[in-house]
Amino acid sequence: MSNQHLKRIFLVTLGLLLSGISFAADTEREQRIANQIVDSIMDGESLELSADGREFLAIEMESDSNSVRGAAIILHGRGLHPEWEQVIKPLRTLLPEQGWHTLSLQMPVLSKGAKYFDYVPTFPESYPRIEAAIAHLKQKGFKRIVLIAHSCGAHMAMNWIDLNGDDQIAGYVGIGMGATDYKQKMAKPFPLDKMKVPILDLYGEEDFPAVIRMAPERLSQIQKAGNRLSKQIRVDDSDHYFVDKGDELVEAVSGWLNETYK
Repeated sequence: MSNQHLKRIFLVTLGLLLSGISFAADTEREQRIANQIVDSIMDGESLELSADGREFLAIEMESDSNSVRGAAIILHGRGLHPEWEQVIKPLRTLLPEQGWHTLSLQMPVLSKGAKYFDYVPTFPESYPRIEAAIAHLKQKGFKRIVLIAHSCGAHMAMNWIDLNGDDQIAGYVGIGMGATDYKQKMAKPFPLDKMKVPILDLYGEEDFPAVIRMAPERLSQIQKAGNRLSKQIRVDDSDHYFVDKGDELVEAVSGWLNETYK
C-alpha cells in the first residue's frame, strides 16, 4: 500500500475520532432491521450465522433448477439489509431459477445519514461475516462459491479480497463499484488487477459519477489481471440502484455466471 493511501486512511480515521463517531457498527439498528424483515420473508429461509462471537442475519434460498451450478453470497449496500427490494432481493430470489443457491448477508450498518468515510472503519467487521458465509456453504457441500457485492458491499468485499486474496471464491461480481460521497475519495484502490478469479464489473448507465468515471480504470485493472472470462457490463437506462431494472440486472448477472461456469 502506498504512503498516499496510508495517509488517506489515517486522516479518515483521525477525522472520525475527532468527530466522536464510533468505529463499531450499530448493532441495535441491525437488530431492529432484522426484526422488521424476518417475518416478511416469503422466498427462502432466514438463519443466523456467527462471526466474531455474535450472530447476524442471513437469508438462504435453494436453487430450484435441476442443475445446480454453485452458490452465491450477496452483500448489500450502505445501511441496507439482505431483503432490500432493489438489487438484493431480485438477485437472491431469481438467481436460484438459474441454478444458483443464494445466501444474502446482513452487513454492518451505521446510523442513517452516515457517509462513506464513516463506514471505512467498519469494513473489518464485515470480513468475519464473509468468511462465516463461505464456511456455511462449504459445509453444505458447495465447492463453487461466487461473491456478489453492491455499492458499499463492494468496498467491503474488495477490502476483504485485498487482505485475504481470492482463493476462497470462484468468482466475483461487483455492482456499482466505487460509490463514495461528495469529495470523499476511496481510502484504498480496488485489487482488481491482482485477482485470479473471473470478475464481472457491472454498473448503470446513469450510475453515480464516481462509478462511471472510474469505469475505464476498473476495466484496465481487470484486463491487467488477465482472466479472459472477466467482463465489464453497463446496463442501459439504469441508475445506481437499478430501480425498475431488476430483471435486466439479474439477466446480466445470471447470463455472465452461466456463461462463465458452464
